[in-house]
Formats: sequence, C-alpha cells, structure tokens
Amino acid sequence: MLQTESIAPIDSILKFITHQTNFFAGTYCQGILIMIKNNGLKIDDLHSELPIIQGGMGIGISGSNLAAAVAEEGAIGVISSVGLCALNTDSSMDNKTASKETLKKEIRRAKEMTKGIIGVNIMVAVSDFDDLVNIAVNERADLIIIGGGLPLKNPVKKLGNIKTKILLKVSSARAANLIFKLWDKNHSNVPDGVVVEGPLAGGHLGFKPDKIDDPQNKLEILIPDVIQAVIPFRNKFKKDIPVIAAGGIFTGADMCKFIKLGANAVKMATRFVATKECDASDEFKQAYVNCKKEDIGIIQSPVGLPGRVIINDFTKKIVAGYKKPFNCPWQCLKNCNYKTAPYCISMALANAKRGNLKEGFVFAGANAYLVDKIVSVKELIKTIMYEYNAACSI
Repeated sequence: MLQTESIAPIDSILKFITHQTNFFAGTYCQGILIMIKNNGLKIDDLHSELPIIQGGMGIGISGSNLAAAVAEEGAIGVISSVGLCALNTDSSMDNKTASKETLKKEIRRAKEMTKGIIGVNIMVAVSDFDDLVNIAVNERADLIIIGGGLPLKNPVKKLGNIKTKILLKVSSARAANLIFKLWDKNHSNVPDGVVVEGPLAGGHLGFKPDKIDDPQNKLEILIPDVIQAVIPFRNKFKKDIPVIAAGGIFTGADMCKFIKLGANAVKMATRFVATKECDASDEFKQAYVNCKKEDIGIIQSPVGLPGRVIINDFTKKIVAGYKKPFNCPWQCLKNCNYKTAPYCISMALANAKRGNLKEGFVFAGANAYLVDKIVSVKELIKTIMYEYNAACSI
C-alpha cells in the first residue's frame, strides 16, 4: 500500500522539482521514491506547472485571495466576476459601476500577490458580459473562462491581438462543436481550450432537471465525446486546445482518472472552499465541513436553472413557496425577471458569503460532504498531488 505521509527529504526534492519544466509528484512506496511525471497544463503559449484549475465561484467566494494562493502553488487561480455588485458597500456607486470597479480591484490585487496564472470566470448570462470581458483583457488576466451560456460570437475578436486565453465551458460535445464551428466560420479562430462540466458540479447546472441523473451525461462519457469534437479543430488550427474535466472532481485520484481518459487537466471548485484563503466567511466554509451527503440537493433557481446546494432552513422555505419581495436596482442577469422572481438570488448568495445563512444558502458540488476540515491552499494542493501520484502509481 502506498504511503503518502510527507517527510523532509521528499519536501526538499519536491520544492526543487516543482520549478523544473516538468513537475513530478513524489511519494514513498516501501522506502522507494516513486516519481509520476506530470506535464502540467499547456494552453497555447501559457503553461501551468500543475494540471489544476481552481473553479470560479460567484458572489465573492473565489476572489483575489483564493485565486492568488492557488496560482502561487503552481495551479491556475480563478476570480469569479459574477455578482460582485451584490457585495458593494459604496453608496455613491451604482451597481453596474460597482461590478466593473470591483473586478478591476480583484484582478489587480491578485496580480500583486502572485506571479502565477490568474484567470477570470465570466458568465454569458450577465448583463455586463462585454464590459467584464474588456476589463479582464485590459487588466491582463491570463485567461477567461466563459460559461453560463453559449458565446455565439468571440467576445475578444474586436479587441485585436491579445494575450488573454479564452476557455469555453460546456456541458456537451454538441455545444462545443456548435461554438467552434461558429467561431471558425465567423472569426477564423476558435477557443484556446474547453472546460467540460458534468452534472455533479455545484451551483447552477447546465442540464435540465430530468437530465442531471441521466447516465449519458456522466462526465466519464462527456470527456471522450468532447475530445473527439475538438480534434478536427486541433488539426486545422495546429494548436493543443486542451480539454479540462470539471464537475464532481474532488480527489487526486479523480484527477488521475480523467487524465487517463484523455483530459488535459481538471477544474476543481468545491474542495477549495474549505481553505483558509477562500474569500468566503467562516460560516460559509463551516457549512461544507458540517454537511452530510443527504444535506446536498437540487433547488430551482429563480433565474430558471437547477442549482445544487447545501439544504438549510432558507432553501426549505424556498421549496415551500417562500417569497421575499425586493427592489432591483439593476438587472444583473439578462434572463432574470425580477418583477416575478420570488427572491433575489444575488442577495441570498451575498448573505451566505458574509455568513448570514438564515437569509441565504450555499452552492456546493455533489461531493461537498467529503470535506472534513479547513486547510491551507498549500496543504490542499500538496494532498491532491499525493492522491494523484498514489492513484497513477497503481
């Protein structure tokens, strides 16, 4: 049985080799050091030491603090641009302006904290999508992950020659093929990579409620299908176009599994919530530590999508028909009918981020119940890489 307990000689070796061209995860097996080669993640001319992208979690959960800490460890840290206006405390600033200005500050702060790779998650569904894309590019974010809808047009084409990479987030090979064909036809280019998010993810899901448990939508099936859809474009444009697996990935063993299936990397969000550097409140993080498997369920969001959450008293009231009238200062989501919505989801999530779970709820992936303690990002990534090494050594 592989032993993954860290000892001084391994730490010294790992500290040295993480700065080499190829990263190796090391562990001892009956006194013998085993090294598993890992080429990291290559996105065009951008190279991450580790094949891990920290998922973007909206309304301030993954801000500059978490993203910088992840990037500093050799993975890719991601700031979520979603719902930043809900956290605005400056009464002199309208919500649209607050959304943009807060994102600028978060990107700048993260880049001051690390020389590692910083990405920004942006939803097509938000009203200021184009503005947020422009800010991410102008602030020199290393990459943008576009999800929450299908970008039928390349949002950065008009900005000219830029270095910011564009990753498309999809839930099917059909969606990937559609966008790649449209961008190829209309812009003579394609996204730099694809994130394939399966139905075990947290938050809003890209599946209809009756399709969440469909065996055909398992990530194990989606990944090979998307890889096949991308291959013709890899050949045509002579670029790698990596495929990243996401949704329900919790351990290094999961990472090994999907990389063996052909994925180039994984995107993990849930496991990064219970870290000391996560931008959420202690109460938010503790909800992960305290929850059980039966506490995780699906609710219908007021914006018309199913969402995976940790069930609490607030979500129980929602299911029972709870309504909380609100004044909407700015329609932050294009498809949100705030006049008929039973409550403001942005405010509910902002309340949870601040620790007020009586007036909000926590989005979480299907495996959130496996979280048992709050650790540092450094310790978490080290653990994930040990798990990866152990699984891939078998």
